[in-house]
Amino acid sequence: MTFIRPEVRALLSQWFDALIGVATFSLGSFWMLASGGVLRWVGVAIAVIGAALVFTGIQRARFQAAKGGPGVVSVDERQISYFGPLSGGTISINEISMLMLDPSAKTAAWRLTQPGQPELAIPLNAECAELLFDVFASLPGMKTEYMLSQLKNQPAQPVVIWSKSVTTLH
Repeated sequence: MTFIRPEVRALLSQWFDALIGVATFSLGSFWMLASGGVLRWVGVAIAVIGAALVFTGIQRARFQAAKGGPGVVSVDERQISYFGPLSGGTISINEISMLMLDPSAKTAAWRLTQPGQPELAIPLNAECAELLFDVFASLPGMKTEYMLSQLKNQPAQPVVIWSKSVTTLH
């Protein structure tokens, strides 16, 4: 039996990384301010790690969309797989040539392009779509803040978020 409402549980899950960062930063700050010697320097290191966790946790929380969309995303051995009710496929992370945000479809989707393969469309709200954050963040030259701002602004037309051949100037 659970005493936490499903909406609250979902919110805590979305912001979990940032909350862990706040707790880590708080512990490090306490040791840094209340101790001396070696423990003070350990506190500084822990506070810096906590601040980094807060920053990345906030980015992850901003990336997550509502749940309950069609299909399931899987990331395994440098491969992104999407299994949907009407479509699906697999694409190599190393071979991605373009990442687009396409809000024009019935369900807004990520569109991944790989040379010689059909384009892979993954709904933003697909099950486990949050796994794509780390994949997208690891693309060389990816501007994570630009991607997050486009998600928030919900553009009317498809937007190129990242391209291997062209360096975006955002």
